[in-house]
Amino acid sequence: MGAVIGDAKEVEKLYEYGERLNEAKDKAQHVSDYEGILNAVKSGSTKAKQLAAQLIPRFFKFFPELDKQAISAQFDLVEEEELAVRVQAIRGLPLLCKDNPDHVSKIVDVLGQLLACASLTALFKHVEIGMENIREKVIAFLKEKVFPLKAELLKPQVEMERRVTDLVKKSLQDVTGAEFKMFVDFLKSFSIFGDNAPPERIQELIEVIEGQADLDAQFNVSDVDHIDRMISCMFMALPIFVRGASSSRFINYFNKHIIPVFDKLPEERKLDFLKSLAGSSPYATAQDSRQLLPAIVQLLKTYMPRRKIEETNFSYVECLLYTFHHLAHKTPNSTNSLCGYKIVTGQPSDRLGEDFSDINKDFTERLNSTEEIVRVAMKKLTQGMADHNKAISAAKTEDEKAKIKAEQQKATNGLRVCNNILIMTLPLHAKSPSFIGDNKINPSWKEHRKVTPTATAGVKRTVGPSSGTGLGSPASKMARGGGMQNQIVNRALEGLSHGGRSSGRGRGFGGRGRGRGYR
Repeated sequence: MGAVIGDAKEVEKLYEYGERLNEAKDKAQHVSDYEGILNAVKSGSTKAKQLAAQLIPRFFKFFPELDKQAISAQFDLVEEEELAVRVQAIRGLPLLCKDNPDHVSKIVDVLGQLLACASLTALFKHVEIGMENIREKVIAFLKEKVFPLKAELLKPQVEMERRVTDLVKKSLQDVTGAEFKMFVDFLKSFSIFGDNAPPERIQELIEVIEGQADLDAQFNVSDVDHIDRMISCMFMALPIFVRGASSSRFINYFNKHIIPVFDKLPEERKLDFLKSLAGSSPYATAQDSRQLLPAIVQLLKTYMPRRKIEETNFSYVECLLYTFHHLAHKTPNSTNSLCGYKIVTGQPSDRLGEDFSDINKDFTERLNSTEEIVRVAMKKLTQGMADHNKAISAAKTEDEKAKIKAEQQKATNGLRVCNNILIMTLPLHAKSPSFIGDNKINPSWKEHRKVTPTATAGVKRTVGPSSGTGLGSPASKMARGGGMQNQIVNRALEGLSHGGRSSGRGRGFGGRGRGRGYR
């Protein structure tokens, strides 16, 4: 009741302004009345705004010193959600130009922008809540016709990119993985998220990805949809971490939810998680590193045997050592109690007065054992490469040659994994090691690049094209789930669940319904 009375008073006040202006012979003397009409645009009720949309153009020509404020106020009314207000505001636009042709070009430009904005708003509304067949056609139209023309359509650039960003965010509540990647790639192409974007804009992109990863949810190892979504989102976030965005939420979620149940994860997804974590580790804060290191060391002990007769998964070890080095580089004295090192930083957390010799002995034995297993595997792989070369010469068909070349590729990748392991384990034998926290190590799952040799590398690096496939044991058992990063993301984004494509009609990875979809 109070709101109704308040609305009536606002409308009554506007009528008073209008009557005084209408009756005044020298209307320019009643600036305060016209300013009162302009102010109603920001704080008035719907009826008050509708009346203001009539009064602003009517008395516009009498207050040239307020022309900018008046035009801006009228366009604010054009963008109002209430249809009656918008219609009244649009009807008043010609009056703004009637006595001053100089305003025509500006109003035409703004109308063009508003038309583009309204069209995009309508299109994204179909993405957000549209019927399935219409929605898919709209997404196809956006991808093929709108996105490629963003430079021509989104003007003024910053304002329109900001508007479309908000529209995209609203549309991400129920999308497939492929659709999500398409929208994120589109946002990344905007100037507001470009190379010169401020840190808060880069962080905004990460928050969009974090929202899709559902980092507020409890992790469930049997939820294939969430597993695939988490992995794809982590890989999509990696290039944005490079630009300075925080990786804390992903790393903390991994530490709290995923590592405790790592042994229960589907085998084909374990390596994907480890690769995504390894990729994030260079961008972890010192605090995040300190919290995550104990779990990483424990996993290392799981996959680095104390005796050389035990099997190990070389791809896991490579990922974990890469993660370990980058985290330890941020907080080196944390390794004193975890690995028995003696690193002096002058802080109480050094714990140099305590005896961790047994821990150091255990860790050193695991390093030695792992290195022995790796060297044996490298010898077998090198011999296998020679055998493959002979076999290719003797092959009679293209199919035979293709199979042999595939085996060569596996061996080359296996050698690269083994070589990386040795480069990372050798410096860890020192009582006070220096941890690798730069780009000297090129993980096997990344594209090959020339690497500056390290002084600690005790073996010759044998490198080759990377597919990310690693060795599962000294017997050259290949670990599953070792595709290159783009293959991992694409597989997840295609909505495939382990055991086949979901038969459900939902748009989530696991075929969930429209209620949650991708999220």
